[in-house]
Amino acid sequence: MAVAASALLTVGLLAGCGSNGGNEGGASPSADASAGAGASKPAKEEKVTLQFWRNSGNDAENSAYDKLVASFMEKYPNIKVQMSPIPYADYDTKLRTSIASGNPPDIMAIDAPNMASYAQAGALKPLTDYFKADGDLQDIPETTMSAYTYQNQIYMAPLTESSIALFYNKKMFEAAGIPLPSKNPEEPMTWDQVLDAAKKLTNPAKGVYGIDPAQGFQNAGATAYFKYPIIWQFGGEVMSADGTTSKGYLDSPETKKALQFFSDLYNKDKVSALEYPPDPFPNGKLAMTVDGSWSLSYYADKFPDFKLGEDWDIAPLPKGTKQAVANGSWALAVSSKSKHPDEAWKFVNWVTGHDGQKTYTSITKDIPVRYSVAKEYPELSEYPKNVFVVQNQKFGRSRPVTPIFPQMSEAVNKLFEDVTIGKRNIDAAAADAIKKIDKAYADLQSQAK
Repeated sequence: MAVAASALLTVGLLAGCGSNGGNEGGASPSADASAGAGASKPAKEEKVTLQFWRNSGNDAENSAYDKLVASFMEKYPNIKVQMSPIPYADYDTKLRTSIASGNPPDIMAIDAPNMASYAQAGALKPLTDYFKADGDLQDIPETTMSAYTYQNQIYMAPLTESSIALFYNKKMFEAAGIPLPSKNPEEPMTWDQVLDAAKKLTNPAKGVYGIDPAQGFQNAGATAYFKYPIIWQFGGEVMSADGTTSKGYLDSPETKKALQFFSDLYNKDKVSALEYPPDPFPNGKLAMTVDGSWSLSYYADKFPDFKLGEDWDIAPLPKGTKQAVANGSWALAVSSKSKHPDEAWKFVNWVTGHDGQKTYTSITKDIPVRYSVAKEYPELSEYPKNVFVVQNQKFGRSRPVTPIFPQMSEAVNKLFEDVTIGKRNIDAAAADAIKKIDKAYADLQSQAK
């Protein structure tokens, strides 16, 4: 997401959509329950056209959506779905503009961290009653659904997950006589064990570093996905549960301990570098890295001689006092302005339900969020993919669900940079981050009045 564009359009979005969408009270229980329960159809159904916007993906994602849309319209010939794939770089701006102008699509794909800002502005139809009627909620981990829930209302239906794990150079470990990490998703190394190994594996003369703990310093979104788990693993928090403040959370002893440990990897222990050459892990310049499930195919394609199981392996994310990994991905929402919310839900449920999810993931090879679908892929129950699946199902946590996610994420990103790159005092840096976050929430509240 383009954070700057999102922040600039927040006022327009609020003006165009009104107050908190939760005040709408969700779907009509009588209408939604009957629709979900498969009530008898009227003699003649109205022909309906639904506009569906999504960010354009890779060839596999586009193919999967094409297949799902076609199969849905074959099943429901009275509902036409006009799908509009929009380039990622333009998507958020175009979607917010359409909402502010009062002409949004019926169905829209939204990245999990952005959900609360749309919901707060009243742009999304609450889906709680629909889910209770026929959404098969028990088939989705509660921790996953928390990423799509704001002020006790479900606003989006999830389709897939991604996850991150510890990738390590097996041959480097063996050459240094370091015991190999467990492949059991519930038996991670501790961060102290990772640090000990990193010290033994770091060789500045050869340009080899022990650990990239969180994919360096990229944009704020990458910070949220890779660095928040480190805070959680040390027992800290980023924001309050209601997403209104970081006071008492970013400045807690546990969070400050995580920040200090992270900074020390670079400045005290010198096992991490601020910059690396291209593809340092497969090129032998990085002994360990925290990376995503998507990199399995990347390494297999781009570095065929760097073989999983021979040259490198995967272990669960390290822990401090607990295991934790960020969850939440792109999901589908229904516009609060849609004239056909029941039909829109029917399509959303078609795509994200068991059969649709299986169709989608069989093409894209993504990790499905539903327990039932994951069980149907034997490889997801086996190493290495089971590491990603089990972590998400048992230790997944949503990034802070807050309508000021872009501003909050930017502040936390700068906090990590300040204490690591700028070597700034943690107390002072945390205080500044909290001030920025709390001001962003206060500004949002004043705009909504």
